[in-house]
Amino acid sequence: MLSVASFAAAEVEPDSLARCVIDDRDRKVCLEAPAQRIATLSPGATELTYAAGAGEQVVAVVSYSDYPPEAKEVQSVGSHTRMDLEALVTLRPDLVIGWITGNPPEQLETIEALGLPVFYIEPRGVDGVASVIERLARLAGTESVGQKVADGFRKGMSQLKERYAHRDPVPTFYQVWDEPLMSINDEHLIGQVVQLCGGANVFGDQQRLVPRLDDEAVLAANPEAIIAAGMGEENRHWLTRWKQYDELEAVAQGNLFFVPPSLIQRPTPRLLEGTKLLCEKLETARERR
Repeated sequence: MLSVASFAAAEVEPDSLARCVIDDRDRKVCLEAPAQRIATLSPGATELTYAAGAGEQVVAVVSYSDYPPEAKEVQSVGSHTRMDLEALVTLRPDLVIGWITGNPPEQLETIEALGLPVFYIEPRGVDGVASVIERLARLAGTESVGQKVADGFRKGMSQLKERYAHRDPVPTFYQVWDEPLMSINDEHLIGQVVQLCGGANVFGDQQRLVPRLDDEAVLAANPEAIIAAGMGEENRHWLTRWKQYDELEAVAQGNLFFVPPSLIQRPTPRLLEGTKLLCEKLETARERR
């Protein structure tokens, strides 16, 4: 019923019923008809699929797929790092949404070898999030819903950029993890959000997308604001460690901020809400000067 085609020999005619998109691995993925049974292999993929208007077609998710709430009722086939392939195949998905850097490559290769179409995602920018929604909607036959959501996301992010991007820079340390201590560089989606809000990422020039650090590196960078997300919605204790360093500008100014990770660390439409919160935190830091 379904196929993933390279189309090296021929392109689909414009009036064909096939639905073709390019995924984030630059592969052409084609379905003969809109997907009716979708498996999403990361919490972000689940949320994006629902945002694209295809929530009713989702038959399999992985652990921590907790948004929207109805996603909790869908059968889980393991975690994003280790799926139960037998359970997945039993659910007969006609489209699998894979996470390029988050799912085990060998498991995704096995899924493809079984003849299941895999659409790989890895949004690396604001437009990448909107684009994934549009492409998922194309594969699911929910274009009108997906387009509306994508357009609204682009518009909201553009408005925030226009409002905050050119304000006085706030040297910012974004803590993406606690043990080991980790941040993000300017190429990371969160790094782009920091810039959009008028922040100057103190580790933005690091080569690694998610560099590992130590307390001494943060002390040397001396950020004016520290923003932590935590592992859960209330892991505010990540900020407590910095209060021992009175010499930090962020501590002296009281600029230790928390943003719920589900709003800022998942590349989904809720990133708009997380960006708004982050921009407001940096604006508070400006006001305290």
